[in-house]
Amino acid sequence: MSKEQWLCWMDSVHDPYFNMAMDEVLLNNSDLQNGKVLVRIYRWDRPSVSFGSAQICPVELQEDYTLVRRPTGGGVVYHDVDLTYTVVVPPGHDIMQLDRMASYRVFHEALLDKMTEKGVAAELESEGSGHVDRATMQCFVSPSKFDLVAPSGSKYAGAAQRRTRCGILHQGSIKLEAANGSWDDLCAELLESLQQKFEVEFVDWQPEEAVIQSAALLAQSKYATEKWNLNHEF
Repeated sequence: MSKEQWLCWMDSVHDPYFNMAMDEVLLNNSDLQNGKVLVRIYRWDRPSVSFGSAQICPVELQEDYTLVRRPTGGGVVYHDVDLTYTVVVPPGHDIMQLDRMASYRVFHEALLDKMTEKGVAAELESEGSGHVDRATMQCFVSPSKFDLVAPSGSKYAGAAQRRTRCGILHQGSIKLEAANGSWDDLCAELLESLQQKFEVEFVDWQPEEAVIQSAALLAQSKYATEKWNLNHEF
């Protein structure tokens, strides 16, 4: 019996505004995936901080980082020593039948299984921090329920989701220390973890030029603007 196919886009390096815009455009155009789940792996062209769509902009960080508001929830995430990935689940897929917390958990269970296999001590956060500052929501300071953490409580991986009629947008970040600082090793382990957990095989994929152009336009009209990043207005 053949395995289910997922799409894999090994994207390149972009500015933070394009990175967030592309994820939104991919979700809104999930019909182009022909019913298949898409995994996008990408990098940042500068030290950046992304923060949740409903959070207060952490302006105190702007001297050292480029700030961008995500299309998903969650809190502050530093993008300088991490691997970032996106999963777009189209409508009708089995993962859509899971509630938000269950779908959040299943992706981190996949990572946990692979890290355990590699001998890295890790576990899923069972409760989440009881003292999170809801204004700043420092994601890698205060783990949330089902985040992937070290035995000491420090966070290895976190994510945020958005659900619409177009599907699920799952944006994840994994610290490089989860793979001894190697981006390439961590990238391979992420893909292997998803293959094993969901019993799928990956097919290389790239978006059409029209999708790339749409993301470039959205990056400038929305994600690069103070109106969006400071005031959450668009």
